[in-house]
Amino acid sequence: MSEIKNENVEEIANEEILEKEAIQQAAPEEKSFPKRRGGGKKPFSKSGGRGGRAPKEKPEFDSKTIDIRRVTRVVSGGRRFSLSVALAAGDGNGRIGFGTGKALDTQAAIEKAFKAAKKNMITLKLDKDNKIPYDVQVKYKSSVLWLTPNKGKGIIAGSSARTILALAGVNDVTAKFHSGTKNKMNNARATMKALSIFAK
Repeated sequence: MSEIKNENVEEIANEEILEKEAIQQAAPEEKSFPKRRGGGKKPFSKSGGRGGRAPKEKPEFDSKTIDIRRVTRVVSGGRRFSLSVALAAGDGNGRIGFGTGKALDTQAAIEKAFKAAKKNMITLKLDKDNKIPYDVQVKYKSSVLWLTPNKGKGIIAGSSARTILALAGVNDVTAKFHSGTKNKMNNARATMKALSIFAK
């Protein structure tokens, strides 16, 4: 009887071993990874994956908003409000444009102003160092502007004249307003009028 019992125990033990081996073969093999410091998810690579993005193309013209105003139109039903944007666009190499746009929201007004600036683009005839050849004085409505070249002093200008001269890529120039007006639109148009004298 004892021999039969021992044989039964051995058979049961062998069956348990075979079952464990079958389970281990059927289960997927777990891979052990080294622990990362700091924890958290692995950052996406720049080259591929969900985090990979194509590099943005540099726009042909840089633009800068000079003035944003809220304007009102009176109609029979009341008042209608809209936004007026004045914007300058240039490539920093002698091309400059100025435009205005009006719309109900800011983004649409900026897009309209940018299109107008591209449409009114002028190309300046500058010397080899991107300097204006001689001084000039212009008047546009209440703005009186005096432009003169300076040697190695950079752009010395204020108001909207500085923005336009920088976008046009003009170097070593002094801009002085001899009028008391602080109207950015008129100052910008006076600057454009002065630069149009040097247009090709």
